[in-house]
Parts: sequence; C-alpha cells; structure tokens
Amino acid sequence: MEPSRSQESVGRAYSATADEQPFSVPRPLSLPNNGITVNSSPPGSSQVVSQLARDNRSPTAAKLDVFKSWSISTYKCTKQMIAEKLGKSSRTIDADLENHIERIRDTQKKYMNILRLAKNLVTHFQAVVDTQSSLGEAFTELAQKSPELQDEFNYNAITQRNLSKHGEILLSALNFFISSLTTLCTKTIEDSLLTIKNYELARVEYDAYRSDLETLTQRPRNEVSPTILQETQRKHEEKLSEYEKFRDDVNIKLKFLDENRVKVMHKQLLLFHNAVSAYFSGNQVALEATLKQFNIALKQPNSAPSSWLEQR
Repeated sequence: MEPSRSQESVGRAYSATADEQPFSVPRPLSLPNNGITVNSSPPGSSQVVSQLARDNRSPTAAKLDVFKSWSISTYKCTKQMIAEKLGKSSRTIDADLENHIERIRDTQKKYMNILRLAKNLVTHFQAVVDTQSSLGEAFTELAQKSPELQDEFNYNAITQRNLSKHGEILLSALNFFISSLTTLCTKTIEDSLLTIKNYELARVEYDAYRSDLETLTQRPRNEVSPTILQETQRKHEEKLSEYEKFRDDVNIKLKFLDENRVKVMHKQLLLFHNAVSAYFSGNQVALEATLKQFNIALKQPNSAPSSWLEQR
C-alpha cells in the first residue's frame, strides 16, 4: 500500500528540520523589560560583602587606633616631662604622699645595704666555721699519732668541733634573716614601688592633658574649636579619674607595706640579736632555744645526706 501525499509532505518537512538543526535546544522566552532593572544577585548580598570587608579590616583598624592613642599619649607625656625639667610647666604634687614615697625608697636602699653586709658576714663566718671543722679534724688525727700530746690535742679538737657545731647553728639563723630580708626588699617593697611607678606615669599623663586644657582656655573663644575643647575636657576628666585611682591605690599599698615591714623587721631583728648574743656568749642552750622560737630547722654539722631509698 503506497503512502498518501500528506504523509510524504510531513515526512519531508520533518527530515529537513532534523537535517538543518539536529539536537537543538529551545531558547528561553524573553519577557519585556518595561524599564525595570533585574538584579541577578541574591537580595542583600552587597550589604553582606561590605560588612565582611569591614569585619576583615576591624583588627587592623583597632591596632592602628591603639597605636595612634599610644603615640599621642607618649608624645604628650614626653613633652610634659621635658617642660617640667625646664621649668616651663607645673606638676601636680601631693606633699604627704611624695614624702611617704621618698621614705619608702630610702628605706629600701638602707635595707639593701644591711642585706649586703649580712651576706658578707655569712660568707666570712662560713669560712671560719669550715676552718674550725678542719682544724678539729687535724687535732684529732695528731692526737692519735702523738701519744705524748694526746690529751692536749684532744682538748683542742673537742673545742674546735663544738665551735664549728655552734657556728652552724648561728649560720642557720643568719641565713633565715637574710632570706626574710631578701623577700621584703625584692618582692614586698618592689611590688609597692611598681604601683608607685604606675601612679607617677598617671600623674605625668594627667598633667599633660591639664596643660593642654589650660592652654586652650586661655585662648580667645573664636580661635578654639568647640569640638576640640570638649574633647580635651573629656580627656582631662578621664586622666584625672585615673590619677586619683592610682593615688588611692598607692596610699593603701603604702599603709599595708608599713604594717608588714614593721612586723617582719621586728621579728628578724629580734632573731638576729638573740642568735648572735647567744653564740658569742657561749650559751648553747639559748642559741638552740632561739632557733626553736622562730621555727628554724637546726642544721646538723657533718651529717651525711640521706640515700635515695630513704628519701622515697
């Protein structure tokens, strides 16, 4: 059966279309714009990108702000200190506090001198005790080899051993005195001096901003910007608050320091006096009682160190 003409025309049309555009993809329909701008980006993406950019810059910006603030403060403080030394600027003075600070520094200086002398005493006295111990051993050895002088050598050997033993006890007391005085000078007083240093820096910084404010207030009003004047007043109040805070801290610190210093030195001076007096008077009982009174462990002379099994 032959195909109809209509079927043949449809077949020719289909084959011609397939030969001209094989596997063609239909194009999307274009809608009329009508003056409306279409944004292909997600809504709010530009705000997010700008916020992220600001967040990425914030650490650097913060560091720059800190550096800028530090530079300005350092410049003002340096300028203020130079002006004070040249007599071109006044400084805030708390007479009572300044005198107290000066006494503390002078006290530390004198205590450090006592500490130095005490260390020298221990060094020289340790050499004497070691020499007495060696001398006692030499007398003992000669007593065994010299029968005709055995009693004399033994007497001297016993005397030197007793002196060495008593000297070790006195050294224990002196070392305790040195340890306590070292703690007082290098830790307790130094901690207060660190607070004083912060107070002095706050004082210089406050005086620097105070001088700036005084300079601005002395100028004619039409020459001073209200914004700059308000900012200077704000900084002045801020530095004044910091200065007063550090001043109160120093007063409290010095009060407790004086109480602690008197308590420590009363105990240590009593120990030093009793131990030295008992040793040079030959009162062994009083010397040992002094160490027990201050809870100082007695150092046993010529005692062999314990083995590692005994220490476990």
